[in-house]
Amino acid sequence: MALLRSLSAQRTAISLVYGRNSNKSSNSVAVAACRSFHQRGSRSTSIAGEGAASESTRGVSGARFLHSGERPLQASTLVQPELVSSESLKRSMKQQSSQEKNPSPAGSPQRDPLDVSFNDPIAAFKSKTTGELIRAYLVYMICSSEKLVEHNMTLMKWSKNVLGQRLFTALMKATFYGHFVAGEDQIKIIPTLERLRSFGVKPILDYSVEEDITQEEAEKREVESSVSSAGDKKEEGSMPQYHVDKSFADRRYKVSSARTYFYLNEATCERNMEIFIKCLEAVSGATFGTGITAIKLTALGRPQLLLQLSEVIMRTRKYMEDMVGGQGNVLTHHKTIKDLEKYYATLGDNKDVKEFLNNVTSDKEGILHLFPWSGIVDEDSQLSDTFRVPDPQTGQMRRLISQIPPKEEEMFRNMIRRLNTIVKAAADLDVRIMVDAEQTYFQPAISRITLEMMRKYNKDKAIVFNTYQCYLRETFREVNTDLEQAKRQNFYFGAKLVRGAYMDQERDRAKSLGYPDPVNPTFEATTEMYHKTLSECLRRIKLMKDCDDDARKIGIMVASHNEDTVRFAIQQMKEIGISPEDKVICFGQLLGMCDYITFPLGQAGYSAYKYIPYGPVEEVLPYLSRRAQENKGVLKKIKKEKRLLLSEIRRRLMRGQLFYKPKGNYVPI
Repeated sequence: MALLRSLSAQRTAISLVYGRNSNKSSNSVAVAACRSFHQRGSRSTSIAGEGAASESTRGVSGARFLHSGERPLQASTLVQPELVSSESLKRSMKQQSSQEKNPSPAGSPQRDPLDVSFNDPIAAFKSKTTGELIRAYLVYMICSSEKLVEHNMTLMKWSKNVLGQRLFTALMKATFYGHFVAGEDQIKIIPTLERLRSFGVKPILDYSVEEDITQEEAEKREVESSVSSAGDKKEEGSMPQYHVDKSFADRRYKVSSARTYFYLNEATCERNMEIFIKCLEAVSGATFGTGITAIKLTALGRPQLLLQLSEVIMRTRKYMEDMVGGQGNVLTHHKTIKDLEKYYATLGDNKDVKEFLNNVTSDKEGILHLFPWSGIVDEDSQLSDTFRVPDPQTGQMRRLISQIPPKEEEMFRNMIRRLNTIVKAAADLDVRIMVDAEQTYFQPAISRITLEMMRKYNKDKAIVFNTYQCYLRETFREVNTDLEQAKRQNFYFGAKLVRGAYMDQERDRAKSLGYPDPVNPTFEATTEMYHKTLSECLRRIKLMKDCDDDARKIGIMVASHNEDTVRFAIQQMKEIGISPEDKVICFGQLLGMCDYITFPLGQAGYSAYKYIPYGPVEEVLPYLSRRAQENKGVLKKIKKEKRLLLSEIRRRLMRGQLFYKPKGNYVPI
């Protein structure tokens, strides 16, 4: 009885939480909103509620928690009490028992109520065997030890030498590998994918093999592949952040939650393309068109080209700002071709200026891009010849990019060809592609290329998704700009919102090279940025619904391990009348982390994903090392996960369910 009372003190009842329907505005207001939406697009402010309740403001010293979520905001109004009476617990257990005895009829997908406090261990772990729960608890206990985590890679290599390959592989499968990785290849991961699906969760597949190279080798590769064979010429107007610096050439520096590719040669990039296509084929065969594959652009080409393109984009923005005033992306200025003609009027009848204006991308609302990006992505345009602008004083054409040798021009076309091949395969297989965010010195080029892939392939639905890191100060503006481009060029916009992975590295690099820190100053500022950006996307989705437009033209993944952010998204969906069935908002977490968030969401009918790594044991050790490091940084989450795991293990022992076999009847939305 004492043990039962202890169990009762830890468990919570499943709460039926329904958001209030939002008040509908009058017809005249809706019509005006529709008219405004079609005429202006995206200049309005975000919906109410973007500034969720938070703790007192912390200074820059608290910024190390920026993406870990170790110090979350106060719970939103949807949070239920953590501890409940034993009567409530009995009712919850009775409901679970009833579900076990009377499962949903065949062909009728099961749906459970959602406890938005995410404190229900039954909902969190009903997809797991008791052995898997014990393994998870053991893994989290190890992750709680700073000394073990700090030296985890050394310990794994030592264990392999002592135990031998076979025993070491068995040990890893019984611990870290078994918990964080789905399997060794496309065939062996199928049971995991099928079980996830039966409990309402879909996969984002990632072949997580990484090279275990030394810092010296990483720096050597990065420096050699980030500088043109013509030399690293820092011309007038060049920006230091878009040039390689040996001190930060090892891009793994202070990064525990993201994989890093180091360029070796073009053949390696071809192999990476083939691996991504195999991921697409694997996820297509097991998910009936609901799966996603994650890719990185640095895996497909030479980083020097991304650096140079990023600098071109930022110098183009500076060129427009100097000429017309204002700030931000070219399309945010809402200037027309005629406006540019006026700026160049003093140059007279200049043939080069006329040719430049003929290549400007514009529509009836104004200029979208100064350069023909569609030609750059779709055709064999020469970068060196494309990125030139007229000098407003002399009329002479001025390069915004240093001369690129023919061999490197070919490398750029190869990178674009590889990406086109991957995205076309995804479209043919009905699988979506998520292009991961990377460091800010690569990101302008990555986002620009990804948006052009959206324009090309997202004509009928969202196939390509871009990733936005909300710890960056410019995220809200960048998302707004990209949403406007999608609207004006009439393609489906897909976005994954994350907190971000490179915060410490970005801060140190900015300070060392003398450019402005791109990172938000505090954890709260990042949370506000995330919520503000998400709210703007939801506001636009609601406008589309109110105007009888296709609301699925905007698809958002809330990729967060922070339960306050997940609650905020659910609350906002309810308040503005977006249902899970609209299929415009989905949620994602890593395999082996925050099961207490992902599985209750999937079982309640929300679109929920797990990021599924796979690969041979020996080759995913760097990935496992990073997972251990990441968990060390989120001790509060580990504490909660351990508490819920222990509660469920005790419940099964008390109820004689030690040999419980998971069997789900859920169908992912």
